Amino acid sequence: MIDRSGLAEFLRSRREALQPEDVGLPRGQRRRTNGLRREEVASLCHMSADYYSRLERERGPQPSYRMLASIAQGLHLSLDERDHLFRLAGHNPPPRGSSADHISPGLLRVLDRLDDTPAQINTELGETLRQSPLGVALTGDTTRFTGPARCAGYRWFTDPAARQLYAPEEHAFLTRMYASGLRELVTLRGPGSRAAQLTELLLARSEEFRRVWEDHEIGIRPHEVKRFVHPEVGELELNCQRLVDPGQAHVLMVYTAVPGTESYEKLQMLSVIGPQTLR
Repeated sequence: MIDRSGLAEFLRSRREALQPEDVGLPRGQRRRTNGLRREEVASLCHMSADYYSRLERERGPQPSYRMLASIAQGLHLSLDERDHLFRLAGHNPPPRGSSADHISPGLLRVLDRLDDTPAQINTELGETLRQSPLGVALTGDTTRFTGPARCAGYRWFTDPAARQLYAPEEHAFLTRMYASGLRELVTLRGPGSRAAQLTELLLARSEEFRRVWEDHEIGIRPHEVKRFVHPEVGELELNCQRLVDPGQAHVLMVYTAVPGTESYEKLQMLSVIGPQTLR
């Protein structure tokens, strides 16, 4: 059963504890509100300001499971705080572990400060949970996929469009890398895991995957330098740094170019063009 009073008080306290710079927003010169404004939180949670305001005023319908997950992420809640939020709203908390989508506040704070850098947060299966604006401009919105297609490796073997962003000479290596990474996850997580289910789907759908799967390759790691082929700016060579959150099995991937290089200039151009170039 929903605890409307407790939910409202908790949301208000978490909102007031957040500062604009904590979530990548400008502070402005005439800010009088303690913490964030309601409309700012609503935007972060991808909901209307009216809906969020009604929750803080102990009104409105019981929030859905999906809505609560969005609120928990928008307010940068820890896992314990997220679970508390779900219980106040009358729901059982989502499971924790390697398959969870909830991003830790620390990892989100780093991403929020990377507006001028391509970056994204992925699960261990290669599902994109969040991207920086320049990350969307570089690769397109990869958070939009649903079902098995959320996994980059699944798209690699089932959707030819997934390969268009990478230099053709990289394709054979990436094919082996995706198969190798999935094999390691199946061993790590077990036969009933999502990794195992994804493997069964790929074995049924892709002859290429079946061929490389039979090679039993392990330990093929991504190259530090990745070569992209962007439809607007052409080829880019970008260094990829990875920050891992072991508690949630999430990884923050940050792409940078060496200053003074052609790729650096193209990345600056991409920041002007913006995310509308890729659909």
